[in-house]
Amino acid sequence: MTVLDQVHTECAALGIRLFTVTTHDHAAGLARRSYTSHPAEYPVQGTKPLTRDAWYDQCIVRLEPFVANTPEGFRAQFFDHALIESLGLGSAVNLPVIGREGRVVATVNLLAEAGHFSAERLAAYVGILNRHHAELVAACG
Repeated sequence: MTVLDQVHTECAALGIRLFTVTTHDHAAGLARRSYTSHPAEYPVQGTKPLTRDAWYDQCIVRLEPFVANTPEGFRAQFFDHALIESLGLGSAVNLPVIGREGRVVATVNLLAEAGHFSAERLAAYVGILNRHHAELVAACG
């Protein structure tokens, strides 16, 4: 089992229904989905430009999680919000994985039903990432 499989399993046990990991190549200005729990809807393939927007400033520049507990909270940030909502998902968290040089090497993206990410649950998910931090950086960096 890879570290991404392990983190996915641990997050799913706490209620996550969609789990992806996106790696970030800052030099090239590209993001790539490197892991997915839903390959039909969110395949692992290709790249997309790293868009410098409010989400980027929060997660990538300030190194802070993005948390939206309602579809209204993520619609402006996620171009695929209609697909997310069609899957019955109404809350999202993007957790930055910070590498050796203090740069984000990946984000772990967690989605669940609306209202899922209480302070306690968010702390539990962050704890999972912290326990696997070195392995995540090695896998994604």
